[in-house]
Amino acid sequence: MSRLTGAGEQRGAEVIDEQGDTVPLPMIPSAGDPEESLDHGREPSGRASYADGPGRPPFGPILKKVALGLAVCLVAGAGYAGLQHIANAPADPNAPAAQPPPSASPTTPDQAQAGVQRAVAGEAVLQKMADAIENEDRGEFLNTIDPKATAFRTSARTIFSNLAALPLGTFQLRYVSDDIGALTPDRQAELGGTQSWLAQVEVSWQLAGYDVKAARETLPVTFVTRDGKTYAASFSERFVAGQRRPVWTLGALDVAKGEHSLVISLESESEARSYVPVADKAVESVSKVWGRSWRQKVVVYLPAKQSQMEAVLGARPNTYTQIAAVTMAELDTPAVGAPVRIVANPKLFEELGKQGRRIVLTHETTHVASTATASPVPLWLAEGFADYVAFNAVPVQDESAAKELFKAVRAGHVPPALPSTEAFAASATELPQAYESAWLACRLIAEREGEDKLVKFYRAVHASKSATGLADAFKSVLGTTEAEFVAEWQKYLERLAGG
Repeated sequence: MSRLTGAGEQRGAEVIDEQGDTVPLPMIPSAGDPEESLDHGREPSGRASYADGPGRPPFGPILKKVALGLAVCLVAGAGYAGLQHIANAPADPNAPAAQPPPSASPTTPDQAQAGVQRAVAGEAVLQKMADAIENEDRGEFLNTIDPKATAFRTSARTIFSNLAALPLGTFQLRYVSDDIGALTPDRQAELGGTQSWLAQVEVSWQLAGYDVKAARETLPVTFVTRDGKTYAASFSERFVAGQRRPVWTLGALDVAKGEHSLVISLESESEARSYVPVADKAVESVSKVWGRSWRQKVVVYLPAKQSQMEAVLGARPNTYTQIAAVTMAELDTPAVGAPVRIVANPKLFEELGKQGRRIVLTHETTHVASTATASPVPLWLAEGFADYVAFNAVPVQDESAAKELFKAVRAGHVPPALPSTEAFAASATELPQAYESAWLACRLIAEREGEDKLVKFYRAVHASKSATGLADAFKSVLGTTEAEFVAEWQKYLERLAGG
């Protein structure tokens, strides 16, 4: 991620391990049903107010030109580091930590048979849903929804429309497991029917022309059987801490397609269309530096409000108040080829202005091109390189782009080392300095050795299978050691700061 941006792989709660076996999925009550947001419509402005942390004044409109660099320092540094930092954070800070379900008594043959029957009934509903989406049959899709679940039927109509608007290559739903004790007696009474239960369902979808692999997440699906027929009654009964929610379940989507980009907006069609040329330019800018040996496609999510961003990321509230965008791998394990999304923070993105948004999207697109979500490169190199590419695309004055770092250097606080992983946490107190330090480290390499060498250095660290990959790349590509480079970088910072 950039200081107002970000790239990071968010794993969330899993029900499938790396070998494909099911593993227990603990349950905790959710604070509310996000399906309700589909019924109340959007806020008039589509945006909430922004405050830069507790006790701080609101972050005002970003000034143009000279102030643009500072805006990026404060807003463009989100994602890659932030997601790694909070990957295991609970979605609700006040919620109890998720605990494994208590050991159950030995399963009787009757209980096992009942479990098989639930799985068969649930899988049949899911298959009908998937077939209806593939065949673009709205009526058949709605036939799988509980006729008494009024609110969910409204949500289901929106979900079907959303999926119809996306360029789906594949869409699958797979019944994974269930927990007959997950629904409270009151909830079961509300649902009625002869039986009801909560199941964990793996949902996977691939965006044709954009994804090499399918995105994959887990949905809690409530089933109810009435009058001999089983229906789906909810997609949001309970979520485990950190569990992500597919963007197409959060509200009505508008989709706009460019030459290199797909913009998916929860705000409006005009918002989606307005970001397409910015995203396309970001791809072109990245390719000029990184080369064209990548797909040269990006998918951008534009939430309408902060809570939707947090839901997509599986993040706890207010984790990303200082982050303008995040690059997220929408897969359960980091891997080359995983579908990657750039997720914007609606409040900060709007405040950035046209040039600021271009910087942020170029930064995040650099993460996409360099597969940062599945890379062993240290965060200072990932973030510094992304800022280097972004500031090449939209030049800003050093004094503006490195304001906080220069202030520290002039006060005698020269960084003793390249920024650590912890320095890039979304909550880090010196987050701007970390990004500024990393950017100038990468720029120093480019000035000293040439831009091609900077790219070669990044690729060498990325491709290394060794624990000494960074040290090896310093020696083989740059002909120096990290200690020697740090000493030169410190002098470079002092010279730039006028110290």
